[in-house]
Amino acid sequence: MHITIRIPATSANLGPGFDSLGLALDLWNETIFTLAIEYSVQVHGEGRERISAGENNLIIRSAQRLAELVGKRLPPFHVDCVNRIPLSSGLGSSAAAKLTGLLGANALLGKPLSKTEILDLATELEGHPDNVAPALLGGLVASMVQDGKVLAHRIHLEDNHDAPIHITVVLPDFHLSTQQARAALPEQVTLKDAVHNISRSVLVTEAFRTGNLELLSKAMTDTLHQPYRLWLIPGGREAMDAAKESGASAAAISGAGPSIIAFSAKREEAIGEAMTRAFEGAGHSARTFHLKLSHHGAEAQIR
Repeated sequence: MHITIRIPATSANLGPGFDSLGLALDLWNETIFTLAIEYSVQVHGEGRERISAGENNLIIRSAQRLAELVGKRLPPFHVDCVNRIPLSSGLGSSAAAKLTGLLGANALLGKPLSKTEILDLATELEGHPDNVAPALLGGLVASMVQDGKVLAHRIHLEDNHDAPIHITVVLPDFHLSTQQARAALPEQVTLKDAVHNISRSVLVTEAFRTGNLELLSKAMTDTLHQPYRLWLIPGGREAMDAAKESGASAAAISGAGPSIIAFSAKREEAIGEAMTRAFEGAGHSARTFHLKLSHHGAEAQIR
């Protein structure tokens, strides 16, 4: 039996939608599961020097958690990973690994869990649904957690083939853990800041739904997390400003960072170049990804 799992990168928050909005991106990790005599992992591409090749691997640990939950024995397997999502980038690499393990185990065990149950379990493992929900469902997803259950709603995006939204992601070459980014956040915020984000997250959702970049440019501002995280990202604020000065309609920290994501009406090399120069001015090289949103979420094929 061969099981192939494909998971897209994701960008969470999208400015004001803290812990509630996420977007699937057309950048994919692909993993093949095959039955073996012991658990093992081979990694090609992103993170190959850092990722565990044994049972401590996040894919294997997530698979074992699903088996434990359903009370079934998980047969040993080998996974061959082609990783295109950079680690610790703000592009959902940990969510992708956890979903890979869950979907692989679910297929190996005869699909005991539904997609909704897998989303609940992935959120339990990840801590919040803003990456795992769009990775699983594709597109733009709004999500919430209530009583341990996830309510995720995929927003229908109007077809706009003549003027698609182009996405530029620039990733500086330094490590920023999600734990560090979380620790920087205040425990309380003002009513004014809360209202700022509530109103704008609704408008950001509408801007993506209709492809209205003018609306996105006005609405993609945040007071809850970015002001506290940008100081952890040398050159981050300058990169956001440079993106908009070079033609992007809007820019934000992607997830918890350190990458910066920008949205524009057409692919503009100048946007990525300007953002890269901003990071270089702060002493860091950077990589640029020109992407599109993905209307498709996780895929599992059994043969």
